[in-house]
Amino acid sequence: MTATNGGPTRARQDTVAAVVRQWQAVHPDLDTAPMEIIGRINRCAALFQQAEDAPLRRAGLSRPEFDLLGALRRTGHELTPSELARETFSSGAAVTKRLKQLTERGLVERRGDARDRRVAHVRLTDAGRALVDGILPEQLAYETALLSGLDPQGQSELAALLGDLLGQLEGRLRALRA
Repeated sequence: MTATNGGPTRARQDTVAAVVRQWQAVHPDLDTAPMEIIGRINRCAALFQQAEDAPLRRAGLSRPEFDLLGALRRTGHELTPSELARETFSSGAAVTKRLKQLTERGLVERRGDARDRRVAHVRLTDAGRALVDGILPEQLAYETALLSGLDPQGQSELAALLGDLLGQLEGRLRALRA
């Protein structure tokens, strides 16, 4: 263990550690500890995105498309595009574009609302359900392989810490929007 910014941490040999060392050399008076967390989260996210979710790619899906299909599958009922946007943390415009593509591929169907013609309801087709159910085990195995460098306890601890952070951030954003 080495001390960084006053707290004990493991000696790191990653790109973020190098960036932090460089900033500490330029501005030794600044606490760069947040970079060690946020920088690593951002770098991990970028690397996960670069990995391109191989099983999804083989199925001809992007991660955002799979997220839409997954939202419909896991909720088990029709959703409006607005509900899908909330479920997938996407913009309405992005959801509309993806739904058009998924509809053209026969993976989802849109049905108009009987009371409000401006509202659409989206559901999985049999083909969409089969695709999600078929690819999910392979995608989870792929994600397990990506995380295999961490032992099960480390994965559990990381999941708990990220869950705590996410809960706090979501709570703060809800409070700011209110």
